[in-house]
Amino acid sequence: MKYILIIGDGMADNPVPELGNKTPLQYADTPHIDALASKGIVGSVKNCPEGLPPGSDTAILSIFGADPRVCYTGRSPLEAAATGIKLKNGDVSYRCNMIALEDSDKPFEDKKILSHSGGSIDGESSIELVKYLFDDTEFKAMAKEAGMTVYPAPSFRHIAVQSGADIKGIKLAPPHDHLGEVIGRYLPSGCTNAVILRDLMELANRVLEHHPINEQRRKDGKLPANGVWFWAEGTGVELRSFEEQFRHSGAVISAVPLCHGIARLSGLDVIEVEGATGELDTNLEGKVNACVEALKGKYDFAAIHVEAPDECTHNGDLKGKLQAIEWLDSRVFVPLTEALAKEPFDYRILFLSDHKTLTSTRGHDGDPVPFMIYDSRKDTGAGLPYTEEAGLKGPYLEAGTSLMPMLFEL
Repeated sequence: MKYILIIGDGMADNPVPELGNKTPLQYADTPHIDALASKGIVGSVKNCPEGLPPGSDTAILSIFGADPRVCYTGRSPLEAAATGIKLKNGDVSYRCNMIALEDSDKPFEDKKILSHSGGSIDGESSIELVKYLFDDTEFKAMAKEAGMTVYPAPSFRHIAVQSGADIKGIKLAPPHDHLGEVIGRYLPSGCTNAVILRDLMELANRVLEHHPINEQRRKDGKLPANGVWFWAEGTGVELRSFEEQFRHSGAVISAVPLCHGIARLSGLDVIEVEGATGELDTNLEGKVNACVEALKGKYDFAAIHVEAPDECTHNGDLKGKLQAIEWLDSRVFVPLTEALAKEPFDYRILFLSDHKTLTSTRGHDGDPVPFMIYDSRKDTGAGLPYTEEAGLKGPYLEAGTSLMPMLFEL
Protein backbone atom coordinates (compact mmCIF):
# COMPACT_ATOMS: atom_id res chain seq x y z
CA MET A 1 0.00 0.00 0.00
CA LYS A 2 1.18 3.51 -0.90
CA TYR A 3 -0.10 6.80 0.50
CA ILE A 4 -0.37 10.19 -1.19
CA LEU A 5 -1.16 13.61 0.27
CA ILE A 6 -2.16 16.42 -2.12
CA ILE A 7 -2.63 19.93 -0.74
CA GLY A 8 -4.24 22.61 -2.89
CA ASP A 9 -3.20 25.60 -0.81
CA GLY A 10 -6.06 28.02 -0.14
CA MET A 11 -8.51 26.30 -2.53
CA ALA A 12 -11.42 26.40 -0.09
CA ASP A 13 -13.45 29.59 -0.02
CA ASN A 14 -16.84 31.08 0.77
CA PRO A 15 -19.53 31.63 -1.87
CA VAL A 16 -18.50 34.25 -4.42
CA PRO A 17 -21.16 36.56 -5.94
CA GLU A 18 -19.35 36.67 -9.31
CA LEU A 19 -19.69 32.88 -9.48
CA GLY A 20 -23.42 32.86 -8.83
CA ASN A 21 -22.79 32.47 -5.09
CA LYS A 22 -20.88 29.26 -5.66
CA THR A 23 -17.44 28.70 -4.20
CA PRO A 24 -14.52 28.25 -6.61
CA LEU A 25 -14.48 24.53 -5.76
CA GLN A 26 -18.16 24.28 -6.68
CA TYR A 27 -17.75 26.36 -9.86
CA ALA A 28 -14.54 24.84 -11.24
CA ASP A 29 -14.69 21.91 -13.65
CA THR A 30 -13.11 19.01 -11.71
CA PRO A 31 -14.65 15.78 -13.04
CA HIS A 32 -11.74 13.51 -12.10
CA ILE A 33 -11.45 14.76 -8.53
CA ASP A 34 -15.22 14.50 -8.09
CA ALA A 35 -15.24 10.95 -9.51
CA LEU A 36 -12.70 9.85 -6.90
CA ALA A 37 -14.54 11.74 -4.15
CA SER A 38 -17.78 9.96 -5.04
CA LYS A 39 -16.08 6.61 -4.35
CA GLY A 40 -14.27 7.76 -1.22
CA ILE A 41 -14.85 9.67 1.99
CA VAL A 42 -15.60 13.40 1.94
CA GLY A 43 -15.68 15.31 5.20
CA SER A 44 -14.51 18.53 6.81
CA VAL A 45 -11.62 19.32 9.13
CA LYS A 46 -10.43 22.29 11.18
CA ASN A 47 -6.70 22.52 10.54
CA CYS A 48 -6.11 25.91 12.21
CA PRO A 49 -6.67 25.77 15.98
CA GLU A 50 -8.55 28.61 17.63
CA GLY A 51 -6.23 31.22 19.09
CA LEU A 52 -3.48 30.66 16.52
CA PRO A 53 -3.13 32.51 13.21
CA PRO A 54 -5.04 30.90 10.32
CA GLY A 55 -2.46 30.10 7.68
CA SER A 56 -0.42 27.43 6.00
CA ASP A 57 2.03 27.26 8.90
CA THR A 58 -0.47 26.15 11.54
CA ALA A 59 -2.60 24.22 9.02
CA ILE A 60 0.17 22.19 7.38
CA LEU A 61 1.76 21.41 10.73
CA SER A 62 -1.61 19.94 11.73
CA ILE A 63 -1.97 17.99 8.49
CA PHE A 64 1.46 16.41 9.00
CA GLY A 65 0.48 15.35 12.50
CA ALA A 66 2.22 18.06 14.55
CA ASP A 67 -0.10 19.87 16.97
CA PRO A 68 0.64 23.60 16.51
CA ARG A 69 -0.75 24.29 19.98
CA VAL A 70 2.31 22.42 21.29
CA CYS A 71 5.09 23.04 18.76
CA TYR A 72 4.29 26.31 16.96
CA THR A 73 6.65 29.21 17.66
CA GLY A 74 6.07 31.09 14.40
CA ARG A 75 6.20 30.55 10.66
CA SER A 76 9.71 31.76 9.88
CA PRO A 77 11.58 29.14 11.97
CA LEU A 78 9.89 26.47 9.84
CA GLU A 79 11.04 28.21 6.67
CA ALA A 80 14.51 28.78 8.12
CA ALA A 81 14.84 25.03 8.65
CA ALA A 82 14.20 24.50 4.94
CA THR A 83 17.51 26.16 4.08
CA GLY A 84 19.50 24.75 6.98
CA ILE A 85 19.55 27.95 9.05
CA LYS A 86 20.43 27.07 12.65
CA LEU A 87 18.78 29.32 15.21
CA LYS A 88 20.83 29.77 18.38
CA ASN A 89 19.49 30.64 21.81
CA GLY A 90 18.37 34.26 21.70
CA ASP A 91 17.89 34.27 17.93
CA VAL A 92 14.61 35.34 16.41
CA SER A 93 13.76 34.69 12.78
CA TYR A 94 11.32 36.64 10.63
CA ARG A 95 9.89 36.24 7.19
CA CYS A 96 11.24 39.17 5.18
CA ASN A 97 8.78 39.62 2.28
CA MET A 98 9.55 41.78 -0.70
CA ILE A 99 6.39 43.89 -0.96
CA ALA A 100 4.92 46.54 -3.23
CA LEU A 101 3.91 49.83 -1.64
CA GLU A 102 1.98 52.47 -3.53
CA ASP A 103 4.03 55.12 -5.33
CA SER A 104 3.28 58.36 -3.53
CA ASP A 105 4.82 61.21 -1.55
CA LYS A 106 2.76 60.31 1.51
CA PRO A 107 4.48 59.57 4.81
CA PHE A 108 5.54 55.92 5.02
CA GLU A 109 2.78 54.96 7.45
CA ASP A 110 0.09 56.45 5.17
CA LYS A 111 0.99 54.33 2.15
CA LYS A 112 -1.04 51.33 1.03
CA ILE A 113 0.37 47.86 0.54
CA LEU A 114 -0.50 46.64 -2.95
CA SER A 115 1.25 43.27 -3.06
CA HIS A 116 2.66 40.94 -0.41
CA SER A 117 5.00 39.43 -3.02
CA GLY A 118 6.54 42.51 -4.63
CA GLY A 119 4.17 42.12 -7.56
CA SER A 120 5.05 38.40 -7.85
CA ILE A 121 8.68 39.32 -8.38
CA ASP A 122 10.94 36.66 -9.89
CA GLY A 123 13.56 35.00 -7.73
CA GLU A 124 16.64 36.45 -9.39
CA SER A 125 15.41 40.04 -9.13
CA SER A 126 14.27 39.50 -5.55
CA ILE A 127 17.71 38.25 -4.50
CA GLU A 128 19.40 41.18 -6.24
CA LEU A 129 17.15 43.67 -4.48
CA VAL A 130 17.51 42.26 -0.97
CA LYS A 131 21.29 41.98 -1.33
CA TYR A 132 21.42 45.59 -2.57
CA LEU A 133 19.33 46.65 0.42
CA PHE A 134 21.50 44.96 3.04
CA ASP A 135 24.65 46.27 1.32
CA ASP A 136 23.39 49.87 1.30
CA THR A 137 25.63 51.88 3.64
CA GLU A 138 22.87 53.37 5.78
CA PHE A 139 20.71 50.26 5.91
CA LYS A 140 23.69 47.99 6.56
CA ALA A 141 24.67 50.07 9.59
CA MET A 142 21.13 50.04 10.97
CA ALA A 143 20.78 46.28 10.42
CA LYS A 144 24.14 45.63 12.11
CA GLU A 145 23.13 47.68 15.13
CA ALA A 146 19.87 45.67 15.28
CA GLY A 147 21.83 42.39 15.08
CA MET A 148 20.02 41.42 11.87
CA THR A 149 21.25 39.17 9.05
CA VAL A 150 19.30 38.27 5.91
CA TYR A 151 19.27 34.92 4.13
CA PRO A 152 18.10 35.52 0.54
CA ALA A 153 15.83 33.00 -1.18
CA PRO A 154 14.90 32.76 -4.88
CA SER A 155 11.40 34.20 -4.44
CA PHE A 156 9.75 37.07 -2.59
CA ARG A 157 10.24 35.06 0.62
CA HIS A 158 13.52 35.85 2.42
CA ILE A 159 14.46 35.01 6.01
CA ALA A 160 15.93 37.54 8.44
CA VAL A 161 17.54 36.48 11.72
CA GLN A 162 18.02 38.88 14.62
CA SER A 163 20.41 38.03 17.44
CA GLY A 164 19.59 38.86 21.03
CA ALA A 165 16.17 40.25 20.19
CA ASP A 166 13.40 40.68 22.74
CA ILE A 167 10.04 40.12 21.03
CA LYS A 168 7.89 39.91 24.15
CA GLY A 169 4.60 41.65 23.33
CA ILE A 170 5.48 42.24 19.68
CA LYS A 171 2.67 42.49 17.12
CA LEU A 172 3.52 41.75 13.48
CA ALA A 173 0.83 41.43 10.82
CA PRO A 174 0.78 39.08 7.82
CA PRO A 175 1.00 41.38 4.77
CA HIS A 176 -1.26 39.22 2.60
CA ASP A 177 -4.14 39.84 5.00
CA HIS A 178 -4.13 43.62 4.46
CA LEU A 179 -3.70 44.16 0.74
CA GLY A 180 -5.03 47.51 -0.46
CA GLU A 181 -5.00 48.90 3.08
CA VAL A 182 -3.01 51.75 4.63
CA ILE A 183 -0.11 50.15 6.49
CA GLY A 184 0.13 52.43 9.55
CA ARG A 185 -2.04 50.35 11.88
CA TYR A 186 -0.30 47.14 10.78
CA LEU A 187 3.32 48.22 11.23
CA PRO A 188 5.34 46.48 13.99
CA SER A 189 4.20 47.46 17.47
CA GLY A 190 4.07 46.26 21.05
CA CYS A 191 7.68 46.55 22.22
CA THR A 192 10.95 48.43 21.76
CA ASN A 193 12.21 45.97 19.16
CA ALA A 194 9.12 46.65 17.05
CA VAL A 195 10.28 50.26 16.64
CA ILE A 196 13.61 48.97 15.27
CA LEU A 197 11.84 46.77 12.73
CA ARG A 198 9.55 49.60 11.68
CA ASP A 199 12.52 51.94 11.15
CA LEU A 200 14.23 49.29 9.02
CA MET A 201 11.09 48.89 6.91
CA GLU A 202 10.76 52.64 6.38
CA LEU A 203 14.40 52.96 5.35
CA ALA A 204 14.06 49.98 3.02
CA ASN A 205 11.28 51.76 1.16
CA ARG A 206 13.51 54.79 0.59
CA VAL A 207 16.49 52.67 -0.50
CA LEU A 208 14.55 50.43 -2.90
CA GLU A 209 12.13 52.99 -4.34
CA HIS A 210 14.20 53.95 -7.36
CA HIS A 211 16.39 50.89 -7.84
CA PRO A 212 16.81 50.18 -11.59
CA ILE A 213 14.91 46.91 -11.26
CA ASN A 214 11.89 48.72 -9.85
CA GLU A 215 12.06 51.50 -12.42
CA GLN A 216 12.04 48.88 -15.16
CA ARG A 217 9.15 47.04 -13.52
CA ARG A 218 7.12 50.25 -13.57
CA LYS A 219 7.91 50.75 -17.26
CA ASP A 220 6.77 47.18 -17.90
CA GLY A 221 3.45 47.83 -16.14
CA LYS A 222 4.41 45.78 -13.08
CA LEU A 223 4.33 46.69 -9.41
CA PRO A 224 7.71 47.61 -7.91
CA ALA A 225 9.24 45.52 -5.11
CA ASN A 226 9.93 48.72 -3.20
CA GLY A 227 9.78 47.56 0.38
CA VAL A 228 10.25 44.74 2.87
CA TRP A 229 7.86 43.45 5.51
CA PHE A 230 8.95 41.62 8.66
CA TRP A 231 6.46 39.13 10.11
CA ALA A 232 6.00 35.49 11.19
CA GLU A 233 8.47 35.91 14.07
CA GLY A 234 9.60 32.87 15.98
CA THR A 235 12.34 30.98 17.77
CA GLY A 236 13.83 27.53 17.17
CA VAL A 237 11.46 24.56 16.92
CA GLU A 238 11.67 20.77 17.05
CA LEU A 239 9.15 18.34 15.56
CA ARG A 240 8.53 14.67 16.26
CA SER A 241 9.79 12.18 13.65
CA PHE A 242 7.09 11.46 11.05
CA GLU A 243 8.32 7.89 10.58
CA GLU A 244 8.32 7.17 14.32
CA GLN A 245 4.84 8.61 14.64
CA PHE A 246 3.20 6.94 11.63
CA ARG A 247 5.61 4.08 10.79
CA HIS A 248 6.06 5.20 7.18
CA SER A 249 8.92 6.93 5.35
CA GLY A 250 8.13 9.71 2.97
CA ALA A 251 9.02 12.65 0.76
CA VAL A 252 7.55 16.10 0.20
CA ILE A 253 7.31 17.85 -3.18
CA SER A 254 6.70 21.60 -3.01
CA ALA A 255 8.04 24.94 -4.17
CA VAL A 256 7.38 26.56 -0.79
CA PRO A 257 10.06 26.80 1.94
CA LEU A 258 7.45 26.29 4.67
CA CYS A 259 6.69 22.77 3.42
CA HIS A 260 10.39 21.98 3.00
CA GLY A 261 11.05 23.12 6.56
CA ILE A 262 8.24 21.06 8.08
CA ALA A 263 9.46 18.06 6.07
CA ARG A 264 13.06 18.36 7.23
CA LEU A 265 12.12 18.97 10.86
CA SER A 266 9.91 15.85 10.67
CA GLY A 267 12.62 13.69 9.12
CA LEU A 268 10.93 13.53 5.71
CA ASP A 269 12.94 13.94 2.53
CA VAL A 270 12.48 16.91 0.20
CA ILE A 271 12.29 16.40 -3.56
CA GLU A 272 12.87 19.62 -5.48
CA VAL A 273 11.42 19.88 -8.98
CA GLU A 274 12.86 22.15 -11.66
CA GLY A 275 10.34 24.77 -12.66
CA ALA A 276 8.30 24.52 -9.46
CA THR A 277 7.54 28.17 -8.66
CA GLY A 278 4.69 28.36 -6.17
CA GLU A 279 2.75 30.36 -8.76
CA LEU A 280 0.24 29.48 -11.48
CA ASP A 281 3.09 28.76 -13.91
CA THR A 282 4.52 25.96 -11.76
CA ASN A 283 5.69 22.63 -13.19
CA LEU A 284 2.80 20.38 -12.21
CA GLU A 285 3.87 17.56 -14.52
CA GLY A 286 7.29 17.52 -12.88
CA LYS A 287 5.69 17.28 -9.44
CA VAL A 288 3.50 14.35 -10.51
CA ASN A 289 6.46 12.53 -12.06
CA ALA A 290 8.50 13.06 -8.90
CA CYS A 291 5.66 11.68 -6.78
CA VAL A 292 5.25 8.55 -8.92
CA GLU A 293 8.98 7.85 -8.96
CA ALA A 294 9.16 8.32 -5.18
CA LEU A 295 6.37 5.78 -4.64
CA LYS A 296 7.90 3.32 -7.10
CA GLY A 297 11.13 3.63 -5.15
CA LYS A 298 11.81 3.53 -1.43
CA TYR A 299 8.96 5.68 -0.14
CA ASP A 300 5.59 4.57 1.25
CA PHE A 301 4.30 8.15 1.41
CA ALA A 302 4.62 11.17 -0.88
CA ALA A 303 3.10 14.64 -0.56
CA ILE A 304 2.45 17.16 -3.34
CA HIS A 305 1.82 20.75 -2.31
CA VAL A 306 0.45 23.25 -4.86
CA GLU A 307 0.59 26.90 -3.82
CA ALA A 308 -1.08 28.52 -6.84
CA PRO A 309 -4.72 28.71 -5.60
CA ASP A 310 -3.58 30.64 -2.54
CA GLU A 311 -1.31 33.03 -4.41
CA CYS A 312 -3.96 33.74 -7.04
CA THR A 313 -6.48 34.60 -4.33
CA HIS A 314 -4.04 36.93 -2.57
CA ASN A 315 -3.46 38.63 -5.93
CA GLY A 316 -7.19 39.12 -6.50
CA ASP A 317 -7.05 36.77 -9.48
CA LEU A 318 -10.29 34.78 -9.34
CA LYS A 319 -9.83 33.49 -12.88
CA GLY A 320 -6.38 32.24 -11.88
CA LYS A 321 -7.75 30.51 -8.78
CA LEU A 322 -10.29 28.64 -10.90
CA GLN A 323 -7.56 27.70 -13.37
CA ALA A 324 -5.33 26.44 -10.57
CA ILE A 325 -8.13 24.23 -9.22
CA GLU A 326 -8.97 22.87 -12.67
CA TRP A 327 -5.30 22.14 -13.36
CA LEU A 328 -5.13 20.17 -10.12
CA ASP A 329 -7.81 18.01 -11.71
CA SER A 330 -6.44 17.72 -15.25
CA ARG A 331 -2.69 18.04 -14.70
CA VAL A 332 -2.27 16.37 -11.30
CA PHE A 333 -5.03 13.86 -10.62
CA VAL A 334 -5.42 12.56 -14.19
CA PRO A 335 -1.74 11.77 -14.86
CA LEU A 336 -1.16 10.63 -11.27
CA THR A 337 -4.00 8.09 -11.21
CA GLU A 338 -3.16 6.92 -14.74
CA ALA A 339 0.43 6.28 -13.70
CA LEU A 340 -0.54 4.57 -10.45
CA ALA A 341 -2.97 2.28 -12.31
CA LYS A 342 0.04 0.73 -14.05
CA GLU A 343 1.78 -0.11 -10.77
CA PRO A 344 1.35 -3.32 -8.76
CA PHE A 345 0.43 -1.59 -5.51
CA ASP A 346 -2.84 -0.24 -4.09
CA TYR A 347 -2.92 3.34 -2.84
CA ARG A 348 -4.83 5.85 -0.74
CA ILE A 349 -5.03 9.59 -1.52
CA LEU A 350 -5.76 12.36 0.98
CA PHE A 351 -6.70 15.58 -0.83
CA LEU A 352 -7.59 18.86 0.84
CA SER A 353 -7.19 22.59 1.14
CA ASP A 354 -5.05 23.53 4.13
CA HIS A 355 -7.19 26.57 4.99
CA LYS A 356 -9.64 28.89 3.29
CA THR A 357 -8.32 31.84 1.33
CA LEU A 358 -11.22 34.18 0.75
CA THR A 359 -11.90 35.89 -2.55
CA SER A 360 -13.82 38.56 -0.62
CA THR A 361 -10.84 39.64 1.51
CA ARG A 362 -7.83 38.13 -0.30
CA GLY A 363 -6.83 36.83 3.15
CA HIS A 364 -6.82 33.58 5.11
CA ASP A 365 -9.67 32.15 7.15
CA GLY A 366 -9.48 29.39 9.76
CA ASP A 367 -12.92 27.83 9.22
CA PRO A 368 -13.14 24.08 8.52
CA VAL A 369 -12.21 22.93 5.01
CA PRO A 370 -13.30 19.86 3.03
CA PHE A 371 -11.07 16.80 2.81
CA MET A 372 -11.28 13.69 0.64
CA ILE A 373 -9.80 10.23 1.09
CA TYR A 374 -9.85 7.85 -1.87
CA ASP A 375 -8.84 4.18 -1.59
CA SER A 376 -8.08 2.31 -4.82
CA ARG A 377 -9.36 -0.94 -3.26
CA LYS A 378 -12.92 0.11 -2.55
CA ASP A 379 -15.94 2.19 -3.56
CA THR A 380 -17.86 3.66 -0.64
CA GLY A 381 -20.77 4.62 -2.87
CA ALA A 382 -21.01 7.96 -1.04
CA GLY A 383 -21.52 9.85 -4.29
CA LEU A 384 -20.33 13.23 -2.98
CA PRO A 385 -18.20 15.71 -4.96
CA TYR A 386 -15.23 17.52 -3.44
CA THR A 387 -16.72 20.83 -2.25
CA GLU A 388 -17.18 22.74 0.98
CA GLU A 389 -20.91 21.91 0.99
CA ALA A 390 -20.28 18.18 0.50
CA GLY A 391 -17.68 18.23 3.27
CA LEU A 392 -20.34 19.27 5.76
CA LYS A 393 -22.31 16.09 4.97
CA GLY A 394 -19.46 13.76 5.92
CA PRO A 395 -17.36 13.17 9.05
CA TYR A 396 -16.08 16.21 10.91
CA LEU A 397 -12.57 16.21 12.36
CA GLU A 398 -11.96 18.72 15.13
CA ALA A 399 -8.20 18.82 14.44
CA GLY A 400 -6.03 18.32 11.38
CA THR A 401 -3.80 16.04 13.43
CA SER A 402 -6.46 13.33 12.92
CA LEU A 403 -5.87 13.24 9.15
CA MET A 404 -2.67 11.19 8.99
CA PRO A 405 -3.96 8.41 11.26
CA MET A 406 -7.04 8.32 9.04
CA LEU A 407 -4.95 8.15 5.85
CA PHE A 408 -2.72 5.39 7.24
CA GLU A 409 -5.70 3.54 8.77
CA LEU A 410 -4.06 3.56 12.19
